[in-house]
Amino acid sequence: MDKTFNGLVVSANDSGAYTATLSTKTISELPAGDVLIRVHYSSLNYKDALSASGNKGVTRHYPHTPGIDAAGVVEWSSTDRWKPGDEVIVTGFDLGMNTSGGFADYIRVPASWIVRKPDQLSLRESMIYGTAGFTAGISVAALLKNGVTPDQGPIVVTGATGGVGSVAIGILHRLGYSVTAVSGKPEAHDFLTSLGATDIIPRSELDDTSGKALLKPRFAGAIDTVGGSILATLIKSTNYGGTVTCCGMVNSGDLPLTVFPFILRGIQLVGIDSVEYPIDHRTAIWQHLADDWKPDSLASLTHDISLAELPDAIQTILKGQMQGRAVVRIV
Repeated sequence: MDKTFNGLVVSANDSGAYTATLSTKTISELPAGDVLIRVHYSSLNYKDALSASGNKGVTRHYPHTPGIDAAGVVEWSSTDRWKPGDEVIVTGFDLGMNTSGGFADYIRVPASWIVRKPDQLSLRESMIYGTAGFTAGISVAALLKNGVTPDQGPIVVTGATGGVGSVAIGILHRLGYSVTAVSGKPEAHDFLTSLGATDIIPRSELDDTSGKALLKPRFAGAIDTVGGSILATLIKSTNYGGTVTCCGMVNSGDLPLTVFPFILRGIQLVGIDSVEYPIDHRTAIWQHLADDWKPDSLASLTHDISLAELPDAIQTILKGQMQGRAVVRIV
């Protein structure tokens, strides 16, 4: 008999509005794949909220189960690479976008999407990170690869109270960097300080409208999650030879900038993509996240929610009111 399980299903109602409800699904409804995974935890990301809102740029076909993150235990595998009982992590690729995602008891995915959970991490901890934390890890790796060291000055992090920003602050603090957090939420100052931010500045301070090609150097590097004029201001304000990473565009997809920061200061702009990041490099990032990059503040970054609480949490993140990370308890 086909096994049934619970999941969050997003569908359009008669008026064309999209609603998310808990529903019963069956294993046979899952897409074809090499490995069936019993999901224990997932996490809530902004992309999940877009998928749950009917955004066709994220998810083309509905009804659909979002959840771009999943951590759980292999229940069945058609390959020798993965065996029943293996604890694994799946983030990125097409999970939760057009492939039934982690907001359900089960997922079935290609073997090539799966990373073995490091021993130093619990399944829940891996979802405190999730895609947001993994993106923060790739961003920190880019700074390290380009030789940005703590003695060169502060690293500025935008979107500091969000998932990527909050984890990035924790990792950078663990590695000995001085961190400047950018936030438009005065009430979040204590939270950001607890993560390791040594300075907190408002967004308006990094939204230059002077039209200048270069600004006074202030930062050794930057992790930007918002894009637009704020990213341009960061690039113009980075020290000679510094590195700026870019992983988001909530502010804007445009970049009002000249080439001068690149050809006069040698600034490096590194785009961060966590969706198609090569699987062999994923393993290395996850190992760092489990070990030498693991923030002391990791547990304080999150709160747990159930599948039933997801619809309300989705509205919270869409309104920009989510602080830190939300781990979704599946089991």
